[in-house]
Amino acid sequence: MGVKGFVEGGIASIIAGCSTHPLDLIKVRMQLQGEASASIQTQTLRPALAFHPPNNTTNAHVPVAPRVGPVAVGVRIVQQEGVAALFSGISATVLRQTLYSTTRMGLYDMLKKKWTDPNTKNMPLGKKIVAGLIAGGIGAAVGNPADVAMVRMQADGRLPAAQRRNYKSVVDAITQMSKNEGITSLWRGSSLTVNRAMLVTASQLASYDEFKEMILGKGLMKDGLGTHVTASFAAGFVAAVVTNPVDVIKTRVMNMKVEPGAAPPYNGALDCAMKTIKAEGPMALYKGFIPTISRQGPFTIVLFVTLEQVRKLLKDF
Repeated sequence: MGVKGFVEGGIASIIAGCSTHPLDLIKVRMQLQGEASASIQTQTLRPALAFHPPNNTTNAHVPVAPRVGPVAVGVRIVQQEGVAALFSGISATVLRQTLYSTTRMGLYDMLKKKWTDPNTKNMPLGKKIVAGLIAGGIGAAVGNPADVAMVRMQADGRLPAAQRRNYKSVVDAITQMSKNEGITSLWRGSSLTVNRAMLVTASQLASYDEFKEMILGKGLMKDGLGTHVTASFAAGFVAAVVTNPVDVIKTRVMNMKVEPGAAPPYNGALDCAMKTIKAEGPMALYKGFIPTISRQGPFTIVLFVTLEQVRKLLKDF
């Protein structure tokens, strides 16, 4: 039964990941907006209560790029890089879902079966959250190399041609990173990935089960497509709100380019968060929220609707 949970979760995750990949790519590009100017501004920041001289022109030379929405970002990608660019890094997405999501979905299913009360057939919300935290953390540690490769492949098109990494596939990305930056680069930002995955899995899977049980328990709908879509959309919204700040920081840390002999742009997750907030304001942590919810909603719906259908197909195995 445990193995079946991994198979069901893996199939559903790969289908959901591939079908919403363009939205994820747009989200990554939006999260990186303003990053270049932020690194310049943080070098000359004043304390919050400092008195500025009347003729202060400290940051006058720093160009502030206008922020654009998800539709504009998507149109610009198609115009500048072609339609195929919307699927940049999809091989990394497949590998990531195979490693990360298969692991987290399978472990959550195992813990759920183990911790469900045999009499009431229900599992308390607290235990669902703990199961999600455990499953998400382990899954993220397993899938981090594919996650780093996916972020870099998705972000590559925004760089000048001379600075692009031009990875041919996820295998090429992982090979080049290992060769040029060391094997540890494959786990760059792993603490963020683990933290985000724990939050995603706990909020997404636990809330889906909770919403589904609430809908069925109150007799609002029968156990069918309508219930699955409603519960999964609500779960996707909860997951997006909880995880977007961590996702922004994770994207920036994973995408940073470390030159030999030069100090890295960020000295870890906390440093990235502080520099981002100082240079761009606290709401910068919710950059890309619209494409995040636009992606998280459909992803979660496809994930759980597909999962329920796969469970029906494999119920006799």
